[in-house]
Amino acid sequence: MTTGELCVWLLYIITGFFSGSILFCQIIPMYVLNIDICAISNDHNPGAANVFINCGAFWGMICLSLDILKGYIPIILALQQLDSGNSLFAIVLAAPVLGHAVSPFHHFHGGKCISTAFGEMLALYTVNRIGILLALIYILLSTIIRINPNRLRSMVAFGLFGTLSAVILTYREQYSIAVGCVLISLIALAKHAIFYNDE
Repeated sequence: MTTGELCVWLLYIITGFFSGSILFCQIIPMYVLNIDICAISNDHNPGAANVFINCGAFWGMICLSLDILKGYIPIILALQQLDSGNSLFAIVLAAPVLGHAVSPFHHFHGGKCISTAFGEMLALYTVNRIGILLALIYILLSTIIRINPNRLRSMVAFGLFGTLSAVILTYREQYSIAVGCVLISLIALAKHAIFYNDE
């Protein structure tokens, strides 16, 4: 790999990280509605669920859409220029979710990563259908098995997704995407564990 090629990879990793770091669910309520979501919510999480609860469906949908897009856009752009089979693509996949989890714009305390992770899975759908697995697991745990509370449901969902995606994608020899999905799952698990222990 040439220096120029490495710089392109680093650009996508850094851009993805800072894209994920923009906490729309904190910024929009704060500067548009003068509501501090982190201060008034039970879990102090800058996430879409808290915007829906405290600001209403309209603002909740806007913030949710932006959180999805900040995961979707960096990955869909990366897929157009980078080789998804390269091992560095795993880091490109992890970058937006990591940015959301440890946002430098919020004292390195970010959110739980669910919307951003789903945004990335939507982008991946153009080359890989593994994101459907994450959606199906969430639906299963929300309707049939019904794991509560939501934090525990998300931890189980990401734990299953990380494990199953690693097995499925390794079998298909899609190693970089497999590692990326595992990294996304580990980041989300860590954040949910932290929020769970803080309550």
